[in-house]
Amino acid sequence: MTITKNIKAYLFTLSLSFLASCAPKLDIVNDTPVVANNEVDFWLTKSDESVLLEKQTSALTFNTNSNNYPNIEIDPTQTYQAVDGFGFTLTGGSVDVINKLSASKRQELLQNLFGQSTNDIGISYLRISIAASDLNATVFSYNDLPKGQVDLAQTNFSIAPDFALVQMLQEILKINPNIKIMAVPWSAPLWMKANYTSVGSNLLQENYESYATYFVKYIQAMKAKGIAIDAVCPQNEPQHGGNNPSMLMTATEQIDFIKKLGKAFQNNGIQTKIVSYDHNCDHPEYPIQVLSDPEANQYTNGSAFHLYAGDITALTTVHDAFPTKDIYFTEQWISSEGNFAADLKWHIKNVIIGSMRNWSKNALEWNLANNESFGPYTDGGCTMCKGAITINKDSSYSKNVSYYIIAHASKFVPTGSVRIASTISGNLNNVAFKTPTGKKVLLVENDGTTAEKFNIKYNNKWVTVSLEGGSVGTFVW
Repeated sequence: MTITKNIKAYLFTLSLSFLASCAPKLDIVNDTPVVANNEVDFWLTKSDESVLLEKQTSALTFNTNSNNYPNIEIDPTQTYQAVDGFGFTLTGGSVDVINKLSASKRQELLQNLFGQSTNDIGISYLRISIAASDLNATVFSYNDLPKGQVDLAQTNFSIAPDFALVQMLQEILKINPNIKIMAVPWSAPLWMKANYTSVGSNLLQENYESYATYFVKYIQAMKAKGIAIDAVCPQNEPQHGGNNPSMLMTATEQIDFIKKLGKAFQNNGIQTKIVSYDHNCDHPEYPIQVLSDPEANQYTNGSAFHLYAGDITALTTVHDAFPTKDIYFTEQWISSEGNFAADLKWHIKNVIIGSMRNWSKNALEWNLANNESFGPYTDGGCTMCKGAITINKDSSYSKNVSYYIIAHASKFVPTGSVRIASTISGNLNNVAFKTPTGKKVLLVENDGTTAEKFNIKYNNKWVTVSLEGGSVGTFVW
């Protein structure tokens, strides 16, 4: 009886096993969601304007799986210059048009430009004109006198004509108290020049000390308004005398003036830096000549450049000649006849990446804002300079290409960041930084016409990303 029961049980078990082996197999489903661990934030701008400084949602994670894609290798142990910041020239015209916005729109714009919140771009450096630039509505100085009159003691000096600019700077400082400001004249007062004209001409040598006093009074007047001027240049574009206003200044003349200016700053306890040249990359011999003079050298912090002529590598030429002196990139315009795609590529490649890889402490585009007619400007000033912001007739504003050019750096690379080593592969122009909080930032421009996959290699790990031709990406980890 027991044997029979055992046999029956065995046969029953065997039949179940057979049926199980013949039944269709079902996949076991794990309904626990897999959460990707994002390690790299990716901000993108496309050349066709379909994506404008947008944070991408795809998860990017470093791994040890090598592949055959090109590498951009980041080495934070190789460090270069410290970064002062990124921004624009706040022209008098920029102030005029921004002030035409409603109070709420005006505050919204200033917060977006200079703030540190999620949607702001954190501009950290401004260049301003000492008196009028060509993107002011009119030409003026801080001590205008009729022809034939002089005021060597600068007793009539006053920054009152720039009241609106001063007021806006005070507002900006409330948003970003640490913003750095460089100030540059387009011309001395007419009575101080060889010819009584706002276009061209030279500063009379007999007026060098008086003009140094003009600078001293300017620094002091701005300080009294709560505005610290970090640096000055003796002259905007000293080799270009065709603008209105403008003033010519040879390297020899600048050497002589810097000696007077440096002594005046020293005698008045002024710590503001003196930066030479402030003109194109085609004449690096100009700042080299200035810095080669022993007396001028001791007062001169470094040299500033534009890129309307020459090659961005001129900055390295000057750095290599005087490695202890600072380099600045202070101006590049956007033409009203340009196009977004071409301007985005060229400016990111040259103004941002190029200047930084050639030792610059800052990178500035030209004017911050103007109206729909690219004004205001002086009679003879720039009629085609397109600001980062267009202030429209209906009291709205539009963001143009230079806004995104600067934002791709300013939003992620604060003052005090340090450039670190990064390799360039093919069309993938790039520059990398380490921020004061230890974050790594990589800015990449795909200079080609087709999409490229590549690796960001860091600490012997890789993260693989893709960037369309002409597009710009900022990667943060």
